[in-house]
Amino acid sequence: MDRLDEIAENIHQAFQVRTSTRDKALTQARTLTRYCADTIRAVHRNDFDLAKELLDQASKLAKSLSSDLEDYPDLYYAGYTQDALKEYAEASIVYALVNEKELPTPEELSLENSTYLNGLAETVGEFRRRCLDILRQGYSKDAEQLLQYMDDIYAVLITMDYPNAITGGIRRQTDIARSILERTRGDLTLSLRQEHLEKSMQRLEAKVKDS
Repeated sequence: MDRLDEIAENIHQAFQVRTSTRDKALTQARTLTRYCADTIRAVHRNDFDLAKELLDQASKLAKSLSSDLEDYPDLYYAGYTQDALKEYAEASIVYALVNEKELPTPEELSLENSTYLNGLAETVGEFRRRCLDILRQGYSKDAEQLLQYMDDIYAVLITMDYPNAITGGIRRQTDIARSILERTRGDLTLSLRQEHLEKSMQRLEAKVKDS
């Protein structure tokens, strides 16, 4: 028992370092989540300069978070860390595709595959939101393109038939994506029919006036 005090002191020091690291990671995760939410908000407002600035800040923070937790894999794989990195994946993908840029890979974003996939799945909801914003101004090819993105993403998600422990629960996200996709396809179909009807009525009115 002569070494008990020494052992206890070493444990205290290790716990203090781990606690400080965890507290810092929690702060970084919250800040990263905010940057990502603000990036997506800026994209929806078509403020792409601001979106790029915010995404760059998010990228630096995501790299810092991963680097700081390199020696603490349990903290890196904790829910709050991976949730924040998932938001980073979502913001990066939304920004890229809306701007017709190349889709970033998990490796380029330095993310785990499961984290990337869950971020990818959540972009479907953001594309629906943007699609509805477009439809309020009338039917357009941009809305069709967003629907195609959603369809392509869902087509990939349904192939990820692996245990939830491997995919991070992607099956539930896939079900949600399917529901969003179906509703959006219905909205686009209704909008297109309405536009065709309006054009037909306009042509009819023009004929009546000319006769």
